[in-house]
Amino acid sequence: MATETSRFEFDPGFEDGRLRLAWYAFIGLLLTVGGYAMWLRITQGMASTNLTSIVPWGAWVAFYIYFVGLSAGAFLVSTLANVFEIEGMHRVDRDALFAAIISMAVALLFVWVDLGRMDRMYFPFIWRQLTSALSWEVHAYVAYIGILVTELYFSMRIDLARLATRASGSRETLYKLLALGRLDTSDSSQNFDRRWLKRAGMLGIPLAIFMVHGGTGVLFAVSKARPYWNSGLFPVIFIISALLSGTALVMMLYVLRTRLFEGSTVDRDLLDRLAQLLAGFIIVDAALTAIEALIAFVSLHPHEVETWQVVLFGEMSWSFWWFMVGASWVFPMVFLSRRGWRRTPWAMVLAGLSVVIGVVAVRFNIVVPAQILPVMEGLPHGTYFPSLVEWATSLGIMGVGLLLYTLGAEVLPLTPFTGGDHE
Repeated sequence: MATETSRFEFDPGFEDGRLRLAWYAFIGLLLTVGGYAMWLRITQGMASTNLTSIVPWGAWVAFYIYFVGLSAGAFLVSTLANVFEIEGMHRVDRDALFAAIISMAVALLFVWVDLGRMDRMYFPFIWRQLTSALSWEVHAYVAYIGILVTELYFSMRIDLARLATRASGSRETLYKLLALGRLDTSDSSQNFDRRWLKRAGMLGIPLAIFMVHGGTGVLFAVSKARPYWNSGLFPVIFIISALLSGTALVMMLYVLRTRLFEGSTVDRDLLDRLAQLLAGFIIVDAALTAIEALIAFVSLHPHEVETWQVVLFGEMSWSFWWFMVGASWVFPMVFLSRRGWRRTPWAMVLAGLSVVIGVVAVRFNIVVPAQILPVMEGLPHGTYFPSLVEWATSLGIMGVGLLLYTLGAEVLPLTPFTGGDHE
């Protein structure tokens, strides 16, 4: 962080050394548990899971679409600064982009661990199927990650150059590499970066909406054998849910990193703006879910009605009422309902964390219930709850994401400089 004695001093690590040690110990525990579970997954195969031929998609698929949504939502929040140039949002655009990259990497790890043959993960790039939505989706992910990295580069390149000219040793080398050797900090170079940042953001918006998370919704919506998924509203719900979880994540990260890493004061106007966005997305998400349920019940289609009965009153009801409704809608809206609370940093951390956890239930309620019911009369009824290996590998993969984000937050200038200083 910048100080009065040195305008260009940059030390973004934890303010409290004991907290830093405890945090890395926690991540180490997650990686240890996840590593052992991954060894069991590799040696025992799918026998280590509770997945069956009746319910072939489970926790890993639910977490995959969850983290894709986090990524797409965080990216779209970044466009409020980089494309639409909304005042004050530039303070969170780098955090949003970096979180989007990490979330996408975590999502792809979940896809990888879910593959029956994990060694064949590169096959979609060799044998392409133009009529396959999944094939298009895989290639869209690669393009999307490229857009995210490009945006993050142009967003922080000028500050990387400033740090490279003032650092020494390995830090100097690192910042020069990250800046790709472009150390010019003139007005013309800054204008060049801003132009390309905006162009990349404009290109990424339709990619994120229609191909990345909207496209993930399409993977479910094209399944004719599952009427619960086979809906034109499904991709739209995926997008709104992504905006909901992504906004909550960015708001939470902004407060935590500002207070724990920089020891700075949170911009309460910006916090209020993010909180209002979050409240709006909660309302839209709840409304679309209600509309989807209403359409299903009015249609009187047996499979759709029965699936919603499982979600609302059956074995998945705890997930719907306690986590989806309670954690992602009701609880955060209590904090978001008053202006004073919206401007209170730790209240917004609780609201954001509640949404981030609650949306996990949304993903499980999408993936599991439709598979429990048989697609044809006479076929067996499915049951599913993740095994310990599935939970442990999931924790380990999330530990990888937390480690990558923490290392980046300790090295990268995720808060913009102004004339060399933090804003």
